Amino acid sequence: MKNSKESTRVRAAVKRTAVLLGIGGAMLALPVFAQSQYVYAQVLESRAIYQSVTVAAPRDECWEEEVQVRESRHRGSQTPVLISTIIGGAIGNAVGNNKSSQRVGTVVGAMLGHSVGRDIVRSDSQTRTARYQTVQHCETVTEYRDEERLMGYQVRYLYNGEEFTVRTEQDPGEQIRLRVSHDPVL
Repeated sequence: MKNSKESTRVRAAVKRTAVLLGIGGAMLALPVFAQSQYVYAQVLESRAIYQSVTVAAPRDECWEEEVQVRESRHRGSQTPVLISTIIGGAIGNAVGNNKSSQRVGTVVGAMLGHSVGRDIVRSDSQTRTARYQTVQHCETVTEYRDEERLMGYQVRYLYNGEEFTVRTEQDPGEQIRLRVSHDPVL
């Protein structure tokens, strides 16, 4: 029984040691935070940096145009052709003396009537009235132009007797603000 109690104590001691070693290792692995302070340095030169950029500017270009609109009074009706064919056939039938000449007269009269009817429809379609309507047309036109864009500033400054150069987005003026960090070296 002694062995059992003693082995339990040893296991507990090993666990405690492992836990303490783990915590100690984690503490050593934590980064040491640097201390920062802000100081101002004298600006020796601040030069603007420009870049040439091509810019596309789409715009709508519109114009008005007069277009002819044709209108027909009969809208392509075939009634004159049919009526003239019937009338021509009736006249041709009346001209003939016997049955065979009446048939030939009917056919010839119908053909002539059909031709006259087509001429009437054509002449009627040529007398269509024309009117004009104003229509607006638009298209997108892209114009390209070059322009200079401010990209930032090349700043030369003096800190602790040494010259440094940095690129900034804004002109710092006569002084530039610096963050100085103190990092311990182990």
